[in-house]
Formats: sequence, structure tokens, C-alpha cells
Amino acid sequence: MKSCWSVWFLPFTRQLAQLAEVIVELEKAGLNLHAHRHPDEARGAGILFMDAASSLSQIEETLADVRRTPGTSVLAVSLGRLPGPSTWALLRSGVADVFSWVDVENPVATVTDRLRYWQDLDTKVADLQRRLVGSSSRWRDTLRQVVDMAMSSCQVLITGESGTGKELVAREIHQLDTRPTKRDCVVVDCTNLIPGLSGSELFGHEKGAFTNAISTRDGAVALAHEGTLFLDELGELPLALQAELLRTLQEGTYKRVGSNTWRHAHFRLVSATNRDLLAEVQRGTFRQDLYYRVSGWTCQLPALRERREDIVPLAQYFFAQLRGPRQVVDKQVYDFLLLRDYPGNVRELQQLITRIASKHPGEGPITIGDIPQADWPDFACLGAPTPTSTDLEAGVTSLLNQGLGLKEIKDQVTEIAKQVAISHEQGNLKLAALRLRCSERILQMHQREEPAGQLRLN
Repeated sequence: MKSCWSVWFLPFTRQLAQLAEVIVELEKAGLNLHAHRHPDEARGAGILFMDAASSLSQIEETLADVRRTPGTSVLAVSLGRLPGPSTWALLRSGVADVFSWVDVENPVATVTDRLRYWQDLDTKVADLQRRLVGSSSRWRDTLRQVVDMAMSSCQVLITGESGTGKELVAREIHQLDTRPTKRDCVVVDCTNLIPGLSGSELFGHEKGAFTNAISTRDGAVALAHEGTLFLDELGELPLALQAELLRTLQEGTYKRVGSNTWRHAHFRLVSATNRDLLAEVQRGTFRQDLYYRVSGWTCQLPALRERREDIVPLAQYFFAQLRGPRQVVDKQVYDFLLLRDYPGNVRELQQLITRIASKHPGEGPITIGDIPQADWPDFACLGAPTPTSTDLEAGVTSLLNQGLGLKEIKDQVTEIAKQVAISHEQGNLKLAALRLRCSERILQMHQREEPAGQLRLN
């Protein structure tokens, strides 16, 4: 433990004498504890002190504010015994761990061990962010899970839509793996396995095992010995090979095609798929026993629409790769990127950045004129058809029938537009403001006011 390691804390207990004793014990162990009155001041690892009488709703509200700060980890410590439902509620609210001070044998070591682990975890996450770019809370939580998985010895299943970066994450898990004698990461794309020869791709073959087998060949399993075998798009693996892979995982042995000799292979399996493998199990296209074997630890990568705050950092990263770190990009380009949808996720964003950068001539900033016309939004296309106003007319008619005048109708529609934009951007006021082309402060004021009994367009 570092001497005078600075750690913030938030007190939610009235047992001040006991809290003082706990703080003294922790400071003797090398912690420098300092109280924060405002949650937005909390950065890095911290401790939340509470007891059974603490207001859970107040704690949850505070945690929501704390979690807005990137890289924050919170340990909840109860000075007395805590009911089970409260523990789960705290975890759902964003606490990384929770325990009762009176229920563990060495509470000081429990606290310091967790803080030390989180410090190491945050260091690794910060390093990962240089390659797996993004600073949103959703992405940081994902990267923390990636580091946790890499430090374990579990088989890993990475799920997520196409273009979310499953192969990149798999390679990072291999790089972070702490095995001292770790060898290579061998990649097999299950969509490219040729029927009839797929067993050879995985397990190798003997000379003469089939036509054109002119020499003995090692497969991916042998090449991954003492390393990592990454099976991309695992859901495409044929049923016959699923049974052979299951035996290899269970027994650590395999046979080359055309051989009767069992060979040993020890490797870590990392798999990826954009399919719902449990649904495939129900349909009978994926073995249930294999599913539970490969999914020792499952990581769901978020779609780009779930981490829209990362669009600009990702775009900056891709522009720097293509045009150099000093390339200037006009703000209007980033506004355009933020308002666009990406069904193909990060891969689609990267391809769009490539098209924009390729069209940019010579020196100077990249501007909206560099956006290829095929990528223009609908509202920028000349002659674009205007949307039907039937629904809007019906809503305005309803408000007129309620006796509202022009100003009231304008105010009502404005409030509804704010609510829709904020909801569409999942509460991100900056993105909602960009969509509405208004200031973020206007939406902040809207959220603070939240007028009761507001009329709706029916």
C-alpha cells in the first residue's frame, strides 16, 4: 500500500463515533481519507460509509452523480449489518462492491485490497483506451470487464452486433493474459471454414487423408498450444465440429484428420459471435453443452448507439490515423457525425471517416464539403420530400379543442420536442442539444423545471 494514498469518502451514517474509529484504522493502513460534500468532486476510488438506517434513495441519487465522473469506483461499507435487498440495490446503482465492517475478519485489509486492485485495473483500462477508444461510462465499464476477464483463466465468449470490435477485444484479452509462458493467439474465422475440410482447419490432417493432402499439416488447435485460440463467429461452426471441439475442451486431446493418434493441446479459448447462441441452442443448431463450456465469462460489447458520447473521440482517432495527429477537423463535421445513425457500429463510422478523409484535398481543415454526397443526411438533399403533417395537424387540433392559444401550443410542442430528443439520446443532454440545435443549458433548465400536469398531443 502506498503511503498517504488519497481516497475520498461520502458519509451516509449518523454513527459518527464509530465512523471516526473506522477512519483512524484505515489511515493507519496508509490511506489519507478526505470527505467530499459534492459528488461531482469525487474522482478515482472512494468509499461510501452507511448503515441500516441510511436513506437508500438518497444514496442512489448521489451515486448517479458520482458515476458521471469517468474512472470512479465506489466501495460501500456498512458500519453494521445490511439487509440483502439493500446490497443488491447498491450494486445496481453502480457500487463496485459492498460489505459490512462487522462481518469480515479483517475489514481494513478488505478495503485496501480492493482499492489496490481497482488502482491496477484503472491503469490497465487507461492503457486499453489508447487502442479501444472511448470514454463513456458504458465503454469504461466494458473495458473494466475485459481486464477482469483477461486476468482470469476462464473461457471467454464475446457477444455483440457486427462492427462492435469483437476481434480487437479478443486480441487485447490475449495481450493482457498473465500466463508467463504464453504463446501466440491463433484466429479462426468460422464463416470461412470449408465443408469437408473444416476439421483440417481446426485439428490438422495427415498426409493422404484426402485429395490434395500432400503433406502433414497442423491445425489451429495445435498452433494455439500454450496460447489462445480465437474462434470468430462461433455460431457458424458446423454441428459435427461442435462435438469434436467439445471433446478437445473437456479432455485436452484431439486427433488430426486421417489419424488414430490422440494428441494433447492446452490453450485458452476466446470466442465471438453476433448471434444469440441460447436461441440457437433452442433451435437445435448449437450444442447446449458446448455453449456452457465456451461461455465461462460472457462479455456483451455495446452498440455504438449505446455509447454515442464516444463518436467524436473515435472520429478523432480515425482522422489522426489517416491524416496525422495535426489534422484540423471543422466542428460541423463532428456535428454531422453525432446526428447520424450507425447500424454497422464502429466499423461503419471508421469507413465513413475513411471516405471523408480520402475526399479531402491537400492542406487545411476537413469541412462538411468533404463529406461525400452519398452520405449527406436527408435534410441536406435538394428536393427531399417533406414529411406528412397529418399527425402534427391532429395534435394541434386536439390542443385547439382544449382552448390553447398560439403561444401555449408553441410552448407545448417545444417541451415535447425537448423530451423526445432527451429520450432519443438516452439522457445525454449534449447530444440532444445538437439534435435540436439549441444550447445544452436550455435542456438543463428543462430538466430542472419538469412541469407537472403537462398536456400531451393526443
